[in-house]
Amino acid sequence: MGRPREHDDATREALRAAAERLFDEHGAEGVSVRALADAVGTSTRAVYSLFGSRDGLLVDAMGVRAYELLIAGMDDQKESDDPAADLVEMCVTVFRRLVVEHPTLFRIAFQRVLADFQPGPELLAVRERALLQLTHKVGRLAEAGLLGSTPVADAVVAYQAMCEGLGNSELRGAIMPLLPAEHAQEAWREAMTTLIRGLTAPA
Repeated sequence: MGRPREHDDATREALRAAAERLFDEHGAEGVSVRALADAVGTSTRAVYSLFGSRDGLLVDAMGVRAYELLIAGMDDQKESDDPAADLVEMCVTVFRRLVVEHPTLFRIAFQRVLADFQPGPELLAVRERALLQLTHKVGRLAEAGLLGSTPVADAVVAYQAMCEGLGNSELRGAIMPLLPAEHAQEAWREAMTTLIRGLTAPA
């Protein structure tokens, strides 16, 4: 009979959630191996056993979680007969949701707030999956004959850059926090609508 696993998936998820919470409250400096273990009620060895190191947890595990949430959101979004409207809505309901509900994950995955950020194989793989899913969503514009001469890859870059820029603006406190919550959401929607109109405008 095999030896039972000392640290299971439940411990892994509890440590990821604790790391996100501690980062939200205290920044990267507040996420120590001891603080993580104490928050979950486990040993420091669990962190090393499951993630290799504190940095492995912060960079890879939390970065992976950010992209997993984006992939799940894109998968769950129902596609209508209007791919342009779907992309605008996805900007708000998928990308902004990550920024608002999981700001730490966004900062780690997209703002690279950790020094010497070096993604591991798992993070690189899930990031590629997210890119492929986004490319499919944007590619629907081309399938509908709406992109004209704009390459899909260029449209993907523009879409991602807009989402990241809006997220950075909201978290930085530059513009969005001055608006009521419903207006901040509309600011995302209007900005992405403008981008999509530009991408689909006749040459």
